[in-house]
Amino acid sequence: MGYSAPMMPTSPNSAPVFPTPAGPVLAVCGWSGSGKTTLLDRVIPEITARGLSVAALKHDAHGLKVDPRGKDSDRLFRAGADVVLHAPGQSLIRRHAPAGGELPSVVAALLGEYDLVLVEGHKGTPLPKVWLRNEAGDDPPPEVTEILHDLPWDSDRPSAFLHLLDSWLPTAWRRPPVHAGVLIGGGSRRMGRPKHLLRVDGRTFVEHAVETLSPLVDGVVLLGSGDLPASCRELPCLPDPPGLGGPLSGILGALRWAPAATWMVVACDLPRIGPEAISWLLDQRAPGVHAVLPRRDAAGVEPLLALYDARVRVLLERLAAARCLAPSALAPHARVQTPIPPKAILGSWQNVNTPEDLARISRPHEADSGEISDSGAV
Repeated sequence: MGYSAPMMPTSPNSAPVFPTPAGPVLAVCGWSGSGKTTLLDRVIPEITARGLSVAALKHDAHGLKVDPRGKDSDRLFRAGADVVLHAPGQSLIRRHAPAGGELPSVVAALLGEYDLVLVEGHKGTPLPKVWLRNEAGDDPPPEVTEILHDLPWDSDRPSAFLHLLDSWLPTAWRRPPVHAGVLIGGGSRRMGRPKHLLRVDGRTFVEHAVETLSPLVDGVVLLGSGDLPASCRELPCLPDPPGLGGPLSGILGALRWAPAATWMVVACDLPRIGPEAISWLLDQRAPGVHAVLPRRDAAGVEPLLALYDARVRVLLERLAAARCLAPSALAPHARVQTPIPPKAILGSWQNVNTPEDLARISRPHEADSGEISDSGAV
């Protein structure tokens, strides 16, 4: 099963009506001469100093002037190639605009990599906006919508902008949908049978995971392959991408299928997973956090009941290219958080690898004791 973008709706005059991209994108708008570039120049260093990556998108209706006509890179571009100009400390990519390459699709692509996208101009585009008054104090035109803040000419604009960002950004960060991916299949060598079909409390492990996750996320997807109980057969099921293996394959398959979503990845062998643990994980989302890999203790992280933001895909693709198939390798990265869950919910990370584990977890007084077997985290 693959992901296909929905058809764009059209207005009565047949002009495309683009949806607002979900995520932290903010436009800085105003009449010509209102100080848009000056404001961005002042606030971007403050934002990056907080550890956030920023993309600034500037529209030029007259066309881009990168190299004069006839220069080497311009000749290559006009010949049909996308050109990468690389120098120490910087690089510039000049691409041909693809079909459907309007602003929302460009913003959506940037949101897959950057913590914040700032758009200069585009007052008519459906984006949340900060409006800058010009020196004359002129009002914005009536067709401009979604103005979050109106900044006067003679005010302390940088401070007001950063104050707005502090309150707006955490909410915008959590706006993309959250999908849950339940990993199924695998060798189950120590158990001797597929773990997602094992039963506890009268339900298969996979049924319990789906029932627990469904009320708290926007959709549940099965990652991998194998026989399924009847109640799960209507769910989307993504096969592992070719050429990879292990849980990393399922995680990357999910991120490629719905690249704008936040993914909660759940192993099928966690029969005591509870809604409190899911809610706790969702509460860990914060601007600049690209993944949350809980840590039971100082020994290691648990990447298979964990949260993966869309922006972590870049790091995971690098792991896959290096043939490092352990998602726990993300743990040292600055954008990855490894908090220890509260003791009351640690049982959600208690997994089952062997028949002895299954027997123990089936006895409630032992399962609730907090004893966790070797998770086999990878």
